[in-house]
Amino acid sequence: MAVWHSSAFAAPKSVLKAVQSWLSEFRVYLEWPCLRMLFLGFSAGLPLLLILGTLSFWLREAGIDRSTIGYLTWVGLIYAFKWAWAPLVDRLQIPLLTKLFGRRRSWLLFAQALIILGLVAMSTLDPKLALNSVVWCALLVAFGSATQDIALDAFRIESANSDHQAALAATYQTGYRLALIWSGAGVLWLAARAESGSGYDASAWQFAYLCMAASIGVGVITTLLSKEPARYELAKVRTAKAWLYQTLVEPFAEFLTRYRWHAVLILSLIAVYRISDVVMGIMANPFYVDMGYTKDEVAAVSKVFGVVMTLVGAFIGGVLTLRFGVLRILFVGAVLSAVSNLLFAWLATQGHDLQGLIWVISADNLSSGIASAAFIAFLSALTNIRYSATQYALFSSMMLLLPKWLAGFSGVFVDNYGYQAFFYGTAIIGAPVLILIWATIHFNVVQIKKEIE
Repeated sequence: MAVWHSSAFAAPKSVLKAVQSWLSEFRVYLEWPCLRMLFLGFSAGLPLLLILGTLSFWLREAGIDRSTIGYLTWVGLIYAFKWAWAPLVDRLQIPLLTKLFGRRRSWLLFAQALIILGLVAMSTLDPKLALNSVVWCALLVAFGSATQDIALDAFRIESANSDHQAALAATYQTGYRLALIWSGAGVLWLAARAESGSGYDASAWQFAYLCMAASIGVGVITTLLSKEPARYELAKVRTAKAWLYQTLVEPFAEFLTRYRWHAVLILSLIAVYRISDVVMGIMANPFYVDMGYTKDEVAAVSKVFGVVMTLVGAFIGGVLTLRFGVLRILFVGAVLSAVSNLLFAWLATQGHDLQGLIWVISADNLSSGIASAAFIAFLSALTNIRYSATQYALFSSMMLLLPKWLAGFSGVFVDNYGYQAFFYGTAIIGAPVLILIWATIHFNVVQIKKEIE
């Protein structure tokens, strides 16, 4: 008869204990602050594609040339300058609204109203006949969306302590990505169903955009039902000069004073971290159109399946960040984001290859989700809660400024060198990110590590 020793059970028990430990990490996603952030993340994510990616699909189908589509991505530069009015969101009260709903919720409602107004206006236009008017409406949506981001980032940071920021970032990303499914696949599906024929039909797109305007109601309802976070009271000032200093100068001066020369390293990393994804992304939809993929194929693969893979990546990134620290996962995410662009270069040589598209989208969106979760946690940890709206707006604005400006020339590059060379180029420009993360670790930026490791 075999004799079993207690050591024989040690390995299984240790494995079970490890599994239980990992499962306990995931329970944080069931807490109310995380669930609430799901719906607010949906509201934040909905406008983005409607003025960038999905709009580029509409424009290309309407016969707008790729160079013009590329330049129109500069509408997104509004996000890169939101730091300019973020101090007002931090300090300025909106008549009546602030008294009724509080500082953060009043700005959320104001911003959501602007988004709805802009989308409703876009739903009455045809870019083939009134491109300039479409651009002005897109600018209004972008301004409202950027303002909502400022207030929402502050709301998120003030709603939980630093230990929970990665989990809040993951659920925020979940809502955000679900919105991308709806504003990407949803719009394409609605437009395809509403088409009266096989050619371009502006009324189908207009109907789809009107549905998107109504969908912002998710954010409005959530904002109305949410509790205003505890307000951190700043020191009262007696003069207009002192108010301007505290509102416009102090939030930025505090960051520079806190990190000194390390601030240059931090801001440089923020400025280029998402450059590969942002520059590549603006030509993705024109690429799908030119490669012969239908609306339904793009909707199913890129806008639904791809976004699901991003959600998986975001949850994995949130848990890995809790386990291994932000800087390590930040590095992994940067490597994966750059490498995944090489897969698009391969896809450009395959023609209309639906299975290839599925594999490429899977890899690209999984890596994007991991990188995004780590990056949001990184930015949140750098923020002083006294200036949460202003400082986070500065960080997230810097993240977009250089990539969005560079993306404006993407159409011209594709016209001259083709899609394959373009995708290779977007992978190469991700190399400085790895150097900056290595430098952040190598130079032992103690203040950062204490806050995010």
